[in-house]
Amino acid sequence: MSTEAHAFPVPLSGAKAPTLMWAHEHAVEPAALQQLRNIAALPWVEGVRVMPDVHLGKGATVGSVIAMRDAVSPNAVGVDIGCGMIGVRTSLTAEDLPDDLGPIRSRIEAAIPVGFHAHDEAVDPHRLRSISGRGPAEVARGADAFWSRFSGLHGRVSDIEGRARRQLGTLGGGNHFVELCTDTDGQVWLQLHSGSRNIGKTLAEQHVAVAKRLEHNQGLVDRELAVFLGGTPEMDAYLADLWWAQEYAARSRAVMMTLVVDAVRASFPGREIAFDEAVNVHHNYVAVEHVDDQELVVTRKGAIRAGKGDLGLIPGSMGTGSYIVRGLGNPESYWSASHGAGRRMSRTKAKKTFTLDDLAAQTAGVECRKDAGVLDEIPGAYKDLDEVIRAQSDLVEVVARLTTLLCVKG
Repeated sequence: MSTEAHAFPVPLSGAKAPTLMWAHEHAVEPAALQQLRNIAALPWVEGVRVMPDVHLGKGATVGSVIAMRDAVSPNAVGVDIGCGMIGVRTSLTAEDLPDDLGPIRSRIEAAIPVGFHAHDEAVDPHRLRSISGRGPAEVARGADAFWSRFSGLHGRVSDIEGRARRQLGTLGGGNHFVELCTDTDGQVWLQLHSGSRNIGKTLAEQHVAVAKRLEHNQGLVDRELAVFLGGTPEMDAYLADLWWAQEYAARSRAVMMTLVVDAVRASFPGREIAFDEAVNVHHNYVAVEHVDDQELVVTRKGAIRAGKGDLGLIPGSMGTGSYIVRGLGNPESYWSASHGAGRRMSRTKAKKTFTLDDLAAQTAGVECRKDAGVLDEIPGAYKDLDEVIRAQSDLVEVVARLTTLLCVKG
């Protein structure tokens, strides 16, 4: 990947709708380029923007921003509706941390179920205290009204409400994580990456199945890009479920961060620790936005909003750290930026390419799992995060560079 930020954006060759890239075509796998061209060929697409962490995705390309006119593609969002990041700066410094971070990791792992696991009982947000430690948890606000909307969700989800409640505040697997990091000033940060768990996946799959059966989608070059059209009951139903699932994901992250904060507090008994207000952002989501003086449905799949002054979190892989950024409000990108480093090889290829010794070497100095279960998350399977950040210097400014010291994964 080129680090010449001034060279971007560049147009994607062969794209029907205007498609601008913050990456060079030669640095992107051909299948992803074709996937982008397929998206740009949809008759409802006004434009596509491609972030520097771009790579092949299921349905739509990861690292893409799609602006549609009176239409939305559920697979462009993906099954992990509302997936995103939350981060909190603490008053702790690197000097305050013990040499052995194992006990802190154990406390976090005891508080946050990972993988396919859930809480034994649903977390009651009204019983949590705020991140600041004063008063009830912020996530308790609106919680009852939020769950009262569950009965209005579409499809056969009533029988998994209990599971959805128990999975709120759980991490999941894959590239989801909880991390303790330090910035260049030595300040300690907490951050985590997660989405809408099984309920988001179930809702997405139900709506994708409906979309694929609709008459206007039968002639598409890629049926995975089936869309709902504005003014139809199918689109209204999908958007209603989508808004709920996006809120579920944000609430789940907020619950988890509250639990992580409690685990960190318990690791420093008798010490007063301050925590800043959390930054909680989606990077797999839909929003209705004004673009070029018209109201469009904007889907960010593996991209964050980077409006003027918007704070965002752009993580790398386990062990490589992250960036806290502030949006520059560049309209060329539809006010967007990358969501992470982006994979440079598939999980299958990563498992064939790297060994456990490689994993141990690439995560040296990080308190984390180093077993076969996370080999596909090895840093070498991802693009260079620093290059990804340099490629979008016209989209975001760096607030802080974080170094990972502890990483919890499912």
